[in-house]
Amino acid sequence: MAQIFISLGSNVNKEHYIRQALDALKVHFPDFIHSSVFESEAVGFAGSNFYNSVLGAQTDMPLPELCKLLKEIELENGRTRDDKKFSPRTLDLDLLFYDDVICDSPAQLPRDEITKNAFVLQPLAEIAPDFFHPVAKCTLAELWDNYNNQQQKLWKVEFSYP
Repeated sequence: MAQIFISLGSNVNKEHYIRQALDALKVHFPDFIHSSVFESEAVGFAGSNFYNSVLGAQTDMPLPELCKLLKEIELENGRTRDDKKFSPRTLDLDLLFYDDVICDSPAQLPRDEITKNAFVLQPLAEIAPDFFHPVAKCTLAELWDNYNNQQQKLWKVEFSYP
C-alpha cells in the first residue's frame, strides 16, 4: 500500500466543489484523513480566493491509474482540458506524494508546489508532520517551521465533512 497525499483546491463555488471532491475520493479511499480547509488569495493571477486542503490515504492503485482518476474527478466537476494554469477553477486535484516516489511522469512527484505554497504545505504538515520529503530531506513539519513567504496569507475556514 502506498501512502498518498492529494491537494484539493477551488475558487468557484468553493465549498460545493471541495465537498464534491471529498465525496468522489471517499469512494476510492474510504479511510482517508482530511486537513483543515484554508482560504487564501489566488496566486499567479487576479481572481477569487481559493479554498485549499489536503487528503491523505493509503492505496494499492498504481500511480498512472491514480493520476487518471484525479483528472476524471476534475472533469466530472467542471474542469476542462484547456483551462489555463493560472485561472479560476471549479476543482484542482494534485497528487503531492505517492510514497517516496520521485518522478516527472505521469505526475511530478513530489509536487514542486509543496515547498513553494503555504496553501499546500500548511494543510499537508497539519495531517502528516512526520512524513519525510524525499527531495528536501526533512519532515513536513520541518519544512513548515522553516517556511518563509510573507506574501502568502491563508486562514482556516469553518468546514465540516460530511
